[in-house]
Amino acid sequence: MQDEQPLKPDGTAVIIDDEYLRPFEHVLKERYARFTQDKERYDPLNSDFSLGHKVFGFNATPDGIFYREWLPYAKTVHLIGEFNNWNPHSHALHYTEYGRWEIFLPNLADGSRAIKHNTKVKISVLGANDETFTRIPAYINAVRQESGNPVYDGLYWEPEDYQWRNQSPPKPERLRIYEAHIGMATEVGKIGTYREFTRDVLPHISYLGYNTIQLMAVMEHSYYASFGYQVTNFFAPSSRFGTPEELKELVDTAHGLGFTVLLDLVHSHASSNSSDGINLMDGTDSCYFHSGGRGVHSGWDSKLFDYSKVEVKRFLLSNLRYWLEDFCFDGFRFDAVTSMLYYHHGLYKVPMSYDEYFGNEVDNDSVVYLTLANDFIHNLNPNAITIAEDVSGFACLCRPVEEGGVGFDYRLAMGLPDKWIALMKVPDEQWNMGNISFTLTNRRWKEANIAYCESHDQALVGDKTLAFWLMDAEMYTGMTILQDRSAVIDRGIALHKMIRLVTMGLGGEGYLNFMGNEFGHPEWIDFPREGNNGSFHYARRQWSISRDPLLRYQHLLFFDKAMNALEEEYEFLNKPQYVSRKHEDEKVIAFTRGPLVFVFNFHHSESYVDYRIGVENPGVYEAVLHSDSTEFGGHGRLELGGEYFTDETAWDDLPHSFMIYAPSRTCSVFKLKDDKEN
Repeated sequence: MQDEQPLKPDGTAVIIDDEYLRPFEHVLKERYARFTQDKERYDPLNSDFSLGHKVFGFNATPDGIFYREWLPYAKTVHLIGEFNNWNPHSHALHYTEYGRWEIFLPNLADGSRAIKHNTKVKISVLGANDETFTRIPAYINAVRQESGNPVYDGLYWEPEDYQWRNQSPPKPERLRIYEAHIGMATEVGKIGTYREFTRDVLPHISYLGYNTIQLMAVMEHSYYASFGYQVTNFFAPSSRFGTPEELKELVDTAHGLGFTVLLDLVHSHASSNSSDGINLMDGTDSCYFHSGGRGVHSGWDSKLFDYSKVEVKRFLLSNLRYWLEDFCFDGFRFDAVTSMLYYHHGLYKVPMSYDEYFGNEVDNDSVVYLTLANDFIHNLNPNAITIAEDVSGFACLCRPVEEGGVGFDYRLAMGLPDKWIALMKVPDEQWNMGNISFTLTNRRWKEANIAYCESHDQALVGDKTLAFWLMDAEMYTGMTILQDRSAVIDRGIALHKMIRLVTMGLGGEGYLNFMGNEFGHPEWIDFPREGNNGSFHYARRQWSISRDPLLRYQHLLFFDKAMNALEEEYEFLNKPQYVSRKHEDEKVIAFTRGPLVFVFNFHHSESYVDYRIGVENPGVYEAVLHSDSTEFGGHGRLELGGEYFTDETAWDDLPHSFMIYAPSRTCSVFKLKDDKEN
């Protein structure tokens, strides 16, 4: 037999695994050809194309400071700041080529810098419309908002180099992600800081057993209530949480604790602010963005990048390199990828068909940029991880670039939290086991998913956490162990645990939890804003309730820790899964994944004695996790360590089976005794 021929590198190798792609072979080839052309033209890995932050903005040399800016339609540009008493005429930039302006500020006679560290800077621009205005440099790496000033100021930032102590840990094969927001990670009514997060929250995440942290709202955003998604300064860590060096210390400490650290990256759009953002930098609406209506996201009132422009690609690719190299992040969760992929941005429909994935509504400039970005990231750092936030199921999004994919490692399984929120509005007696199983397992072949039952999105004002959906106002009065639990609390605690474990067990190749939800955080999220009189009450995490031994929140916390420990020991997230039972009348779901057998009895009242579970392998099984254990707030009807002997009774199309006790609203996990590698 002849050896297989190598795959032709034309972007069509993905068709081998999916013949439904065959009619769109020409589109795959066209996209791949455009990507290849861009990669060869810009060579971001080996040229200075991805080092825009080392060329533009402020860059110090032994002899002085270079400052450069791309302002293609500006007529004059002057550097202003505290260093020259905001003189609008003394420090003119000169035009070089291709829309670039620059100035060199030599060191002073005593050898010190002409601009002092941590002092305010801006530029004064005579724009295309003959109006003069001030802007913050696009590549600025530090900003600050003075008290009483609604607008941020740029800062010249040249501190002593941060001395890194720890290297990134090895790339995890199975992601267990703790999604966190620095500002709301404090219990008191204020904005939390990088240092407080490092001191208080990192140990908590380590205790729970997560291996990856995803940090939200790090890129500077002037409007706090935007949750970090209206970015104003792409190269500046959010100053409301502390200094850039304090962020580096956070990442460094996290690495020392064994965490992979991901940045929630916003390259899908930008704040429409001009006074402290990158909108209207040269007086036109088309500097970094599309001109006119195409450059505006009507749902978010934000600006949309023109990914066909050379300087936009330089800006964004350099931004990736900056966060990877200067702050040692280990990868990115790309926000709002659906908005990037389609001209309609998913505003009036969510594409769900191949015709739509390869049709005229797809923005191929965006697809090519995302492909170029993933290729660059993974070549710059082979251990880096990229996750796409896409609700449309865009075909090939998480297939390797060389096969014709866009190159993401994972996509968020965004349909799962939507399903659980929908089920919160239906009595669990009416839940459909087949539909739940289908939703959890319905994902594209060879495209890895991050499963989650709720993230920050589901708890935003107007909605609420799963725990609050389940228990609502009774959480205020019924969570103490000093009184008998009500039917509402009993149901809520039981289903909260089951929902989380079945989502981790079936929903994807990784798992994500938003901070606080591990212990059933009550209520919702609402940042301080005019509409709530600037209140921080719902923009914080009530950590103390999970540590109070008299409250039932601790039981949910312990179960979350046990879930992570189970996955760490048995390594099932990247293993195949097989759903053997989804029984509507009995309300039971059973499945195997890796060496484990999972059984969920969602019935509201029926417990089953001698309930038969089909398995592939004969032997003696033992229970390794019961949600009904008293330490998890259960009733203690089951004990760990019991032995379950298989017999030759075929069941659910499997050759062997054993019998268990399955109490109502509980889940149990079993393994073949003395066989972790089964």
